[in-house]
Amino acid sequence: MAAKKPAAQANVSAEELLGYYREMLLIRRFEEKAGQLYGMGLIGGFCHLYIGQEAVVVGLEACTKEGDKRVTSYRDHGHMLACGMEANGVMAELTGRIGGYSKGKGGSMHMFSKEKHFYGGHGIVGAQVPLGAGLAFSDKYKGNDNVTFAYFGDGAANQGQVYETYNMAQLWDLPVIFVIENNQYAMGTSVARSTKSPALWKRGEAYGIAGEEVDGMSVLAVKEAGERAVAHCRAGKGPYILEVKTYRYRGHSMSDPAKYRTREEVQKMREERDPIEQVRSILLTGGHASEDDLKKIDKDIKDIVNESAEFAKNSPEPALDELWTDIYA
Repeated sequence: MAAKKPAAQANVSAEELLGYYREMLLIRRFEEKAGQLYGMGLIGGFCHLYIGQEAVVVGLEACTKEGDKRVTSYRDHGHMLACGMEANGVMAELTGRIGGYSKGKGGSMHMFSKEKHFYGGHGIVGAQVPLGAGLAFSDKYKGNDNVTFAYFGDGAANQGQVYETYNMAQLWDLPVIFVIENNQYAMGTSVARSTKSPALWKRGEAYGIAGEEVDGMSVLAVKEAGERAVAHCRAGKGPYILEVKTYRYRGHSMSDPAKYRTREEVQKMREERDPIEQVRSILLTGGHASEDDLKKIDKDIKDIVNESAEFAKNSPEPALDELWTDIYA
């Protein structure tokens, strides 16, 4: 397995590996805390957790440079944290407070950061895919070498606008990486029951789009594939598709009891393929970090997450006149 390669072999330094460990752990602990706050009634509406999928966005963010853009679906908190958005602002938005990234008016699915080139969080399935191509068109028009990551899931991969976007992106050689986060169940229907295509990325072949399948539980495998995709786009060769095979441990959203799969299946994935445990194992067996080093990282992350929860609780709710801001008419 790719994840078992020593750090040097995988073309990453021990320092980078520790960084990936830290970032994945931040996402996991943040999402666990968000789940707790939802249970306490402090977060309302929809809330889709990213637990289990951390290696996808951390591996791909490791391939980016300043100016690259990202747009995703409603399972978006991990993407925000991975691109450098502050935990305080994300948690405050989840709880509907003025200190949030959309001033408490967007919630879980609709927050943005122009500074970090994060263009949402989108609640409509597949709607972000053409938006991602539009962001890439902007860079193509300006003549720079930035790329856009347009993330969507295996369920969204059956939406018509995805294929309209594939056609246009290839026709115009747009520098967009289509990332299919295939967590195998869409909302609650397994891929095997919802599609006859054995590989979702191969659907791009009809349009001449290059792509590949990636082990989404290995941050090193994701980074390696991401670098190929980014190089392809920066060289002006048009779009690229990455089908990243991953797995979510929780239900589709907080209201999903996830009865469509067995507890044993989830447990087996946690024990044998967990993305954070894989990196932890490499760090320890390779002598890149000690147990004490990792405990300190864990404590630092818990402090950040606890602080974000306190910040959110103490941030006021938006004033009523906020209803009249950020609107067109």
